[in-house]
Amino acid sequence: MIVDLPDTTTAKISKALVKIREEGGAVALGRVLTLVIATRLGEEEEAIDAANAASREHPMRIIVVSTEAPEQREQDEARLDAEIRVGGDAGASEVIVLRAYGATATEEEGLVTGLLLPDAPVVVWWPHEAPEVVSESPLGRLAQRRITDAAACSDPMRELRRRHESHRPGDTDFAWTRLTLWRAQLAAVLDQPPYEPVTDVLVHGAADSPSTALLAAWLQLQLQVPVSLLVSSPSRGATGIHGVTLTRPSGDIELKRELPSIATLVQPNQPVHDIALPRRGLSECLTEELRRLDPDDLFAQVIGEGFGQLAEAVREGPVIREKKSEAAAK
Repeated sequence: MIVDLPDTTTAKISKALVKIREEGGAVALGRVLTLVIATRLGEEEEAIDAANAASREHPMRIIVVSTEAPEQREQDEARLDAEIRVGGDAGASEVIVLRAYGATATEEEGLVTGLLLPDAPVVVWWPHEAPEVVSESPLGRLAQRRITDAAACSDPMRELRRRHESHRPGDTDFAWTRLTLWRAQLAAVLDQPPYEPVTDVLVHGAADSPSTALLAAWLQLQLQVPVSLLVSSPSRGATGIHGVTLTRPSGDIELKRELPSIATLVQPNQPVHDIALPRRGLSECLTEELRRLDPDDLFAQVIGEGFGQLAEAVREGPVIREKKSEAAAK
């Protein structure tokens, strides 16, 4: 069921929620958290779909704050349009979509404060562009956890540097969440004999892939060995992480993904293995991040210390830019 509330207020939205609950029997007693999604007008639906899918594991209230671009706000009158979705239109959640225009769009904190579930954790997610310091933003100040997505921004690597410079406990980024399967597979390989030290690491990925940079930072932090980056132009069609090579005295271990969902594992004196290593969607990443509401200490180390070490190393030169073949150049 979808209830439209044009030109409304947060007080009227709260009354409408109570009415829906009384008439339809929908209750919020089982909700475990409030998820606030901050996005631009017209960009809400993909994030809502991902949140609805995640709500099947984490029943919650979803509040979508959809605002105009700053330059447009000065031209429009202040207005708040709302939409309440429950039942089949909201997964296992109740969804409140707030579309703010004009000066109303500058009052994000005031828009959501009266709609938060009492005594429940608050998570804020920016599916696209995020404030420079998310923990100090109006919505970020309300939250125990703050989720960004550097890969969805116009300049992913600049966004990752911002996250490095402004990280506070409770911050995380989907560029890190997308590494879970890669980290698990690499850890599993190194847990098998021969138990030799890794002496060198090469990480290969797209030049605009923040996950590639974070994977290199994690490996450098954990293994304390030189890590080099081999980056390819994203214009060549391949995105994300392409592969990792770990050098040990007995030979190289290669984990490379040339197909969207399949990776190939090559190890010395062992048969080649094909491994399921799919690219993770928004709902998978969001579901994983909502499983923990405490600060992610490992991510804090990687984005802070590990990424800082990697950035320092990059300034000294171990970034290899893949050269186009003569055929590709033509």
